Amino acid sequence: MADPLLIQWQATDNKGEFHQGACFCSGRQEAMERLMALELLPLKVSKGRRYRAGDWKWQHKIAFFRELATLLQAGMTLSASLRLVGEGHADPGWQALLTQIEQSVSEGVPFSQALAEWPVVFPPLYPALIAVGELTGRMDECCLRLAGQQEREQLLQKKVIRALRYPLFVVAVALLVSIGMLVFVLPEFVSIYQSFNAPLPAFTAAVIALSEGLQHYGLLILPLTGGGFAYWRWQSRRLPAWQRSEQQWLLQLPLIGRLYRGGQLSRIFLTLALTQQAGLPLLQGFQAVEKTLDHLLWREAIVALQQHIAGGSPLHQALAHHQLFTPLCYQLIKVGEEAGALDSLLLRLGEWHEASTHDLADNLAAALEPLMMVVTGVLVGTLVIAMYLPIFNLGDALG
Repeated sequence: MADPLLIQWQATDNKGEFHQGACFCSGRQEAMERLMALELLPLKVSKGRRYRAGDWKWQHKIAFFRELATLLQAGMTLSASLRLVGEGHADPGWQALLTQIEQSVSEGVPFSQALAEWPVVFPPLYPALIAVGELTGRMDECCLRLAGQQEREQLLQKKVIRALRYPLFVVAVALLVSIGMLVFVLPEFVSIYQSFNAPLPAFTAAVIALSEGLQHYGLLILPLTGGGFAYWRWQSRRLPAWQRSEQQWLLQLPLIGRLYRGGQLSRIFLTLALTQQAGLPLLQGFQAVEKTLDHLLWREAIVALQQHIAGGSPLHQALAHHQLFTPLCYQLIKVGEEAGALDSLLLRLGEWHEASTHDLADNLAAALEPLMMVVTGVLVGTLVIAMYLPIFNLGDALG
């Protein structure tokens, strides 16, 4: 689906009353045709901004479903609830989106199908769970569960990113300081070294050679590095083998691999628990999980699990064949299947991985801080020693 374009309009009806609003269309012509179909006479039709996937904030999605659940619990109809939430929203894009969804619902389109028509805004998990609410008559409960699950997932993701930000910042600063000393500070010492009329230590000579290389080829290295990174990203998006290798390498990293695995497992099992509590069959729940995962390696594992389950194998036996899942996953799910309490064990498993990932994210900065200090000290200390090592031998050179 292309990025929708917001069209703002003003019109009058047959009674001469003034109306204004906004809608998502491919252009002004389509907007005018829609207004004419509603028996409105267009007065002004103007193009607004184009909404991309990143413009639909997860906070707005969670707030939308929480407000919708509250209004449904108060006894309002779905159409009236959608209209009220849309009119009260501060963002014109959300106002237009909810207005169009409300119009579809008023025309008899199921709410889940109306959400599925906007995949750029609502991932496949949203319409899947709303469809369960439509079948069971527990739309408000499904909305609340969906909002709570998405909020927990987003908070965990933000905590992981925040935990990794500090170590990466320290390493970046250390590299910038080192490059600055090599390019701007070390050349000032070269003329002093040349006045000694004595051979330089091999260590200093090597660092000077690195400095001269950066001065001569630095402007070439920068675009080559950027081009190499862009090529790697392009290949990783284009070739599945690159994606698998990248994600397998990420799993092997100390600390970061545990964060990555824990985040994925918590998302999988919390989503599965949500689908089970909502009444979806296990196989359909895995299909919903598959569509919410961004990484190929994990999607392929979920597809393999679906094949095992479709073949009649219990879930715990299917998990035993995949190294992405921890032994705890196998043990708890086996207990849940034997006790007939799979939904509660899935929820407990997801919460355990979520809690462990939260703890690891909280402790990551403290765990990596000594390592970052060592890396920074080695980089800066190497350059300082290289610059002053010839001066230590100044007495021998003068003699």
